[in-house]
Amino acid sequence: MAIIDLSHFLEADMPLYPGTELPVFEERASIETDGYREKKIALCSHTGTHMDAPAHIVAGAKTLDQLPVETFFGDAFLLNCTRAGKAGVDLQELLPHADAIREHAFIVLHTGWSRYWGNDHYFSGYPVLTPDAARWLAHMDLKGVGMDTISADPADAVDLPVHNILLGAGVVLVENLTNLEAVPTPSFLFAGFPLKIRDADGSPVRAVAIIS
Repeated sequence: MAIIDLSHFLEADMPLYPGTELPVFEERASIETDGYREKKIALCSHTGTHMDAPAHIVAGAKTLDQLPVETFFGDAFLLNCTRAGKAGVDLQELLPHADAIREHAFIVLHTGWSRYWGNDHYFSGYPVLTPDAARWLAHMDLKGVGMDTISADPADAVDLPVHNILLGAGVVLVENLTNLEAVPTPSFLFAGFPLKIRDADGSPVRAVAIIS
């Protein structure tokens, strides 16, 4: 069995969705002065590799702590969307894989965009699902949709259609995945457990691919 890390580091100068506050990592104790090490950490709930709860966008929908823990683990299908010049992932991209998607609890979109992490280019022009593709996935009984981009919607989207469609269907979103090129097979076990935060609209996750 192999476990492949799909998560970015949480650190002080990391890329953030525009408008998100910088995380704070403050040394509160050291071995030299206190006999132990401890950090104070302050960050927004959608920092780094993270999961969106339905309640992130949809009024009255479930928070992460209201979902069963098995929501965050299951068989995943990795869809290669790395073709040059392709701005979106449309329904025609998904239909040839309909049977495979039905057989899995997660679909993970490998766009290759994580290569721009740490670069201003990361924040715009990234591929996203079209609304029609999102509506089709919303009827596939999925637990979640993952992506190696900063958002499920374009940076300039005001009404966040993909978020609303998928979160409105109770499908969690995992954004800012990385290292998907290291996953050697289109079918794998995905785990992305959020922190156990009460009333959680989102949470950083340590996302991994488990290859048996």
